[in-house]
Amino acid sequence: MSYVPSHPAETHAGERSVGELLSAVTSDVQTLFRQEMELARTEVKQEATKAGKAAGMYGGAGFAGYMVLLFLSLAAVLGLANVMDGGWAALIVTAVWAVIAAVLYQRGRTRMRTVTPKPEQTVDTLKENAQWARHPTR
Repeated sequence: MSYVPSHPAETHAGERSVGELLSAVTSDVQTLFRQEMELARTEVKQEATKAGKAAGMYGGAGFAGYMVLLFLSLAAVLGLANVMDGGWAALIVTAVWAVIAAVLYQRGRTRMRTVTPKPEQTVDTLKENAQWARHPTR
């Protein structure tokens, strides 16, 4: 019995037609694209989780700080009111808290800048894939 190709374009055992090769390459590119998109989603989710945790810490610290500052400020104003007019005592305490608020804002802003919304690893691998697609033999 002679060999009958399973596909009309296949002439010898093990040889694949150009169409089959293009189909395989297209399938591989689609798989690669899906994997890259999944990687991007994972990276964005990780960064969003980090940002969410940082925001939660800001909120908790803000509330606790508010309570502490409220009672500490009241105590400071009452203490200074024994030495000077109550209005001046309140103004001094307010100025001190304004400076502290500015420092805390700067520190929070610096930390928030460490969050990277761009999926760096995905961008790098996409660049590598594009370079490979242009020059697959390198």
